[in-house]
Amino acid sequence: MLYLLDWAVAILTCSYALLLLAYRFWYGKMRVFQTDALEQSNQNEWVRQDQSPTQFTVIIPARNEAANIKACVDSILAQDYPLDAFEIIVIDDFSEDDTAFIVNAIHAQFPQVRLLKLADHCKNGETLAYKKKAIEIAVSVAKGNWIVTTDADCIVPKKWLSLYNAYIQVHQPSFVAAPVMFIKTAGILNQFQLLDFLALQGITAAAVGAGKHSMSNGANLAFEKTAFIAVGGYQGVDHIASGDDMFLMHKMKQTLHKPVGYLFHPDAIVLTAAMDTWKGFIMQRIRWASKARYYDDRSITLVLTLVYLFNLSFLLLALLGSWSTLIIALAFKTFFELFFLDPVAAFFKLKPELRYFVFYQPIHIVYNIAAGLFGQLKTYSWKGRKVK
Repeated sequence: MLYLLDWAVAILTCSYALLLLAYRFWYGKMRVFQTDALEQSNQNEWVRQDQSPTQFTVIIPARNEAANIKACVDSILAQDYPLDAFEIIVIDDFSEDDTAFIVNAIHAQFPQVRLLKLADHCKNGETLAYKKKAIEIAVSVAKGNWIVTTDADCIVPKKWLSLYNAYIQVHQPSFVAAPVMFIKTAGILNQFQLLDFLALQGITAAAVGAGKHSMSNGANLAFEKTAFIAVGGYQGVDHIASGDDMFLMHKMKQTLHKPVGYLFHPDAIVLTAAMDTWKGFIMQRIRWASKARYYDDRSITLVLTLVYLFNLSFLLLALLGSWSTLIIALAFKTFFELFFLDPVAAFFKLKPELRYFVFYQPIHIVYNIAAGLFGQLKTYSWKGRKVK
């Protein structure tokens, strides 16, 4: 039994190492998006000489975000992009706090900030996919020909829309993914989430840049409004609670004859709040894992299966007492993960955090096993709702 397990672990370890080497190779080929072909105007906006600025609609789904929504909207209004070239739509998802009141107060000063209420379009409990429904409603009334989405607890950088505009005009894509990172604070939980999310962001950039997986994060992405309509929006995946980002990206990649891209630039990084409790963190990861069984992108399914089996093998090795194999496999895991993460951490200016990486390996293995399992079996809570 142990002999067979040791061989299985050896195969999984080699496969995992090769996967990380591939991601490191693809990430190494990424180049920071250059705006040299664009002319900087007097107002510090990046536009081509022969084109007007892209008209954007920024959509922010919000549920009970009174503590965060003003800072988010203020960061968007502070863009170095013409105010008449974008609008902001906040769609209130049955909030029970002052989210709507705060947005209406901002609207009084900035008319391009609009509030929509999901309650005006559906009943509470009528759907599982509240965020998808909110985005569909906002897209239907959007004035911009490009939609940019972010979350209500995010802070966007000053050049955010300028960089999107430049990338769109240069590459003419249908969908653009872009980097996201947690806001760094003190504490073990935050540090662990930074390292965990760093890996996910690195894989996203590498895979999308190489044209391999459909991966993105709804806190920072953009898509053409006509492309959204052409693929039927979220039709076909509107019964799934999460996945407003990756499922849409995959539909566009598979259906349309326009490129899907990644805006690789440090001034495009959107910052978002990490979970402040271990329970909240686990629930977030279970929510992310819950959509795995619905992926139509087989490459992602294969990668997730390999990663899950590899992590599960450590638990089996520990239960069966095969400590030497466990230590060797863990050493390989740590080495190749750090090798992959080194340039990713440099991009996000988080290299000092890597010194703690090895100490979080046991937690990382256990949470991967738990989140993967409960994501397929367990009902989870998110923003005060029970979701199956």
